[in-house]
Amino acid sequence: MKNSKTKINSRDRRRAKIRSRISGTGEVPRLAVFKSNKYISVQLIDDEKAVTLAASHSRDVAGKNLLEKSAKLGEVIAKIALAKKIERIVFDRGGFMYTGCVKAVAEGARNGGLKF
Repeated sequence: MKNSKTKINSRDRRRAKIRSRISGTGEVPRLAVFKSNKYISVQLIDDEKAVTLAASHSRDVAGKNLLEKSAKLGEVIAKIALAKKIERIVFDRGGFMYTGCVKAVAEGARNGGLKF
């Protein structure tokens, strides 16, 4: 029990530190990533207006495992962003370590045409 509390607290500290440094605007929104054990979801957020511009979820893409779905999810959100004439983003990993699925989302978004 104590170990899970420290894991959650550590992620919350990392997330707060990241969010104090970055913020999304209408022209350069924040690409926020949330990862659970089964799914991963991403959102493009304009923090000035507190509005979600676009969102996508791993349930909506096909793939064998979560890593493949994450890479395709990055490409999907890039396609949605480019359709809304958004080319640059700020990446928010949400306190998660930049490995595995989170890294796959970022690389998929870069392959889809977004610039960080």
